[in-house]
Amino acid sequence: MNDKLINDSMSQTIIDTARSIAVSEGAEKVNVRKILQTLNITNRVFYNRFHNIDQVLSIIYDDTVKKIRESLSCGIDPSKDFFEQVKDIVGNTLLMSYENKSNLNGYVFEIDSVTNGNFSWWQTEIKKLIDYGKANGYLKNIDSDTMSYAIWCFIRGYNADALGRKLPLEKALADFRYSFGILLNGMRA
Repeated sequence: MNDKLINDSMSQTIIDTARSIAVSEGAEKVNVRKILQTLNITNRVFYNRFHNIDQVLSIIYDDTVKKIRESLSCGIDPSKDFFEQVKDIVGNTLLMSYENKSNLNGYVFEIDSVTNGNFSWWQTEIKKLIDYGKANGYLKNIDSDTMSYAIWCFIRGYNADALGRKLPLEKALADFRYSFGILLNGMRA
């Protein structure tokens, strides 16, 4: 197998095709044969760019996780309502989940949710929001570590369930913001 792989526009086309198949049919349906048939390319074209289909899925996974994480790391504007911003930030994780995961749910959410790196990243980002809220008098003096874990569980569980049950996005987002708003109100200073 060639150790030096080609990285060009065809590489991106293969990734985009795999993502399209995953979104429309599910990640478990993505395979080299389907990509070759869809793009009308040869094995050589694929294997000159990727070692295997798992490498392609890993790229899609990393990109999806990055986009979802970016939606949480947008920061707080002190001139706007803190609680509405937090609901918007957390709601964006649901929107990104719907836009980027859909049928990738099993592959992305299950793998990502069990890694220590992912858990640590979410804990850190959520804790930053809590600590900001406490420092600026919006939130009670709550245990940031315990609460960040509870919020992570809420976000992760709600996203996985809404996607798994294929709830319509509008209903899922409205219910998510409503119930998360109640959780936030319980932490109000």
